[in-house]
Amino acid sequence: MFVISFNVSTFSKNLLFRSFSSGLSKELKSLQELCRKFSDEELNPVASQLDKLGKFPKQQIEKLGALGMMGICVPTEYGGSGMSTLALSIIVEELSRGCGSTGSIVSIHNCLYANLIQRLGSHDQKLKFLKPLVSGSNIGAFALSESDAGSDVAALSTTAIKKDDSYILNGSKAWVTSGIEAEVAVVFATVDKALNHKGITAFIVELNSPGVDRGKNEQKLGIRATSTCSLGFIDVQINSSNMLGDSGNGFKIAMEQLDQARIGIASQALGIAQASLDTAITYASQRIAFKKPILEMSSVQNRLADMALRIEASRLLVRNAAHLKDQNVQTTMHTSMAKWHASETATFCSHNCIQILGGMGVVEDFSAERFYRDARITEIYGGATDIQKLIVASQLKKNYGL
Repeated sequence: MFVISFNVSTFSKNLLFRSFSSGLSKELKSLQELCRKFSDEELNPVASQLDKLGKFPKQQIEKLGALGMMGICVPTEYGGSGMSTLALSIIVEELSRGCGSTGSIVSIHNCLYANLIQRLGSHDQKLKFLKPLVSGSNIGAFALSESDAGSDVAALSTTAIKKDDSYILNGSKAWVTSGIEAEVAVVFATVDKALNHKGITAFIVELNSPGVDRGKNEQKLGIRATSTCSLGFIDVQINSSNMLGDSGNGFKIAMEQLDQARIGIASQALGIAQASLDTAITYASQRIAFKKPILEMSSVQNRLADMALRIEASRLLVRNAAHLKDQNVQTTMHTSMAKWHASETATFCSHNCIQILGGMGVVEDFSAERFYRDARITEIYGGATDIQKLIVASQLKKNYGL
């Protein structure tokens, strides 16, 4: 069997194709280089093994916590790094180049848990449920979807019934990322089913509470080093002080937070796409066929050019959405566009990476097949591509006054 070995991380450091970097501040460039170094040295060497074993990257997450990457947008007052959404995007992209699972964990913890507690939590809630979770020793989860309420968030059936100074939580949540490891989750439940989406309310729930049941770790196509499980709640007592935001505002809170999450997912997709391009170029420059590197073949060059174009376009969309988010501009259409385009780019680039590697693209000794498996989820979670198109169309109608 023909075997070729190469070092992607060494080669990729020398690639001229590092778009958008020239427009970053000195601080963001330094952050990008730090994360790229971490990705090359700490993630890339172990990513395949983590994937094969379905092993949570505990050691790597703790190191990222020590570097301030588990509280990226959290103010220093609560132990965070106090950085921007653009910084978060850069961090997730670079980490996902080395390991899509680790990028996903960092993205979801920061975008859907930490940012939400920071945005709406009281001072006491932040001290109890945010500050201890930015060191990397523990992470938070976001429990919104249910088996019959994914894209249709308003259809959720988990209930929180008021009793004295508490709420009694009953129901279940599905597809909770990091649900096995997390000690705390933001859980969405209805306080009155008759109110439909206006009854949905957000609660901070400690997952070691009596009545909480963690389901099995789902075996997934990709991002296998993340855990994904269901959460069951049977008469779980929640103190009223654990309500996040106002009663009945849960639907609005969830939709606003998904705007932030889509920047993280799009950045994860970008990292996977970039890793696919790095791998494809490296292989094509070293694989000899018909007495020359296949990089000289026009068919291979066309594939690489298409990959580079889509990555460039996606990166501009993602960085623009992150920049607008930092300006406190309404970004729903921009984040949906970015997530839609970047996730499809990840699938496209990983597919073409496999095509360029040929037989080597489908064996576990190379990373191309993992890139493809990891890319597919980015088109689904945080709102499937079909939902993003509906959101963009809806925003267009509003912008045109229709």
